Amino acid sequence: MSGSGGAMDTAASRNATAAPGAGVGGGLAGLLPEVQTLELLVAVSIFVAIHSLRQRRAQGLPSWPLVGMLPSLLLGLRGDMYEWITGVLRARGGTFTFRGPWLTNLQCVVTADPRNLEHLLKTRFASFPKGPYFRDTVRDLLGDGIFGADDEVWRAQRKAASLEFHSAEFRALTASSLVELVHRRLLPVLAAAEAAGAALDLQDVLLRLTFDNVCMIAFGVDPGCLRPGLPEIPFARAFEDATEATIVRFLTPTAVWRAMRALGVGNERVLQRSLAGVDEFAYDVIRRRKEELARDAGRDAGRRSDLLTVFTKMRGEDSRPAYSDKFLRDICVNFILAGRDTSSVALAWFFWLLGKNPAVEDRILEEIEGIVAARKAQAGEVEEELVFQPEEVKRMEYLHAALSEALRLYPSVPVDHKEVVEDEVFPDGTVLRKGTKVIYAMYTMGRMESIWGDDCREYRPERWLRDGRFAGESAYKFTAFNGGPRLCLGKDFAYYQMKFAAASILRRYRVRVVEGHPVAPKMALTMYMKHGLKVTLAKRDKASSGL
Repeated sequence: MSGSGGAMDTAASRNATAAPGAGVGGGLAGLLPEVQTLELLVAVSIFVAIHSLRQRRAQGLPSWPLVGMLPSLLLGLRGDMYEWITGVLRARGGTFTFRGPWLTNLQCVVTADPRNLEHLLKTRFASFPKGPYFRDTVRDLLGDGIFGADDEVWRAQRKAASLEFHSAEFRALTASSLVELVHRRLLPVLAAAEAAGAALDLQDVLLRLTFDNVCMIAFGVDPGCLRPGLPEIPFARAFEDATEATIVRFLTPTAVWRAMRALGVGNERVLQRSLAGVDEFAYDVIRRRKEELARDAGRDAGRRSDLLTVFTKMRGEDSRPAYSDKFLRDICVNFILAGRDTSSVALAWFFWLLGKNPAVEDRILEEIEGIVAARKAQAGEVEEELVFQPEEVKRMEYLHAALSEALRLYPSVPVDHKEVVEDEVFPDGTVLRKGTKVIYAMYTMGRMESIWGDDCREYRPERWLRDGRFAGESAYKFTAFNGGPRLCLGKDFAYYQMKFAAASILRRYRVRVVEGHPVAPKMALTMYMKHGLKVTLAKRDKASSGL
């Protein structure tokens, strides 16, 4: 027993000695599949990354599995979005296809090629409506108004508005309201700031000017945004918040913002609250206008030429009102959106550009001086509170060129949207499948050497002059006012408004941007300055300037 017991002890000892080695071998063997899996994942990740980054050459941006080009877009949003788009389009020769995350609606063709713009805005206009995506995204704010409407709904509004825009009564209203706002409100506000030696946000002041002006034209009411003290007007604040909240929808998957709207959370909660303020003001004005028209029926005292009155008076074949209150609200809100920002935003960038190009300002002043001198020679003297006449504003050719150059570089609507309803091919060869969203980038077009030459980034109004007279460019090269059948109805009024306001300010004040004030565009439906435009004012020495 003792012998066998010794043998058993020896065997146990050997087993004990062998056990650790066997455990290590077994552990390594167990880890091997995990290491191989990790190496495989790393290898696949490197391959996917290299493949995605190589897509930059073929497609303009890296395209990743599932998320597509979204990472590049998010990086672009962190900086200057419009410059980012410009860089991509210039590298791709003017057109590229953006591929968003899988199963989202962030797929589109982006172009800055004038040939493509003429194709979609004029040649094949019917094939490129605003489309259901755009219409559904803006419907809560704009309803069935002209800005997002297509087909017969758009044509009916366009025809009625076109007749009104060209009427003598409407032109008289726009001219008289502008004189009132500039000379009774804008200039006193500037004078107060100059006397106090205080800086003011010129972009905010100009937005107030154009908001009051367009509300007088659209609704026939004066919200009073430009009154002394620059009060906050609930309707103006609600309208501003609603437009900002609407633009966020374009950067959010449709299913997401619709879910947020249903739940009343986040950005959609802000939009709902803002729309309540817009609607309260609009429907109240509509109700009072109908009461006024009913009371003054058949009497000249009740005659008005604002858009709300014109559309309210229209009757259908059964002699009943042609439009519902909801449709009247949509019409007016659309024209306010279209008319408020084009002039004010363009003027803000114009004054900023003048600060960087004093020689241009000198030429504008020289032109104004010539016009004032011509009036003095004809009338014998010039009143202290000089008000420019329409025919004088029309003769401001260099100012017209300087404003056009500002719009070329900083278009009030930097990008716009269409949706193709049938298979198409752009003149540059880009294939468009039915349902494709098309973004045309006006901001980029102003920075394309192939369109404007090597000096495209320079502010040079002279490019618009021929023998001292303003000479316009093709609407598909200079698209600040759109083109084709959707050419902006208010283009002439916008230029008149900008020229009148700019000349009235420049004749009286030197406008200087506050040193160190940051200037950058904001992501919005229109090209606001993100931080406003802080300026100081100094009265001009009329004795030395000849004014």
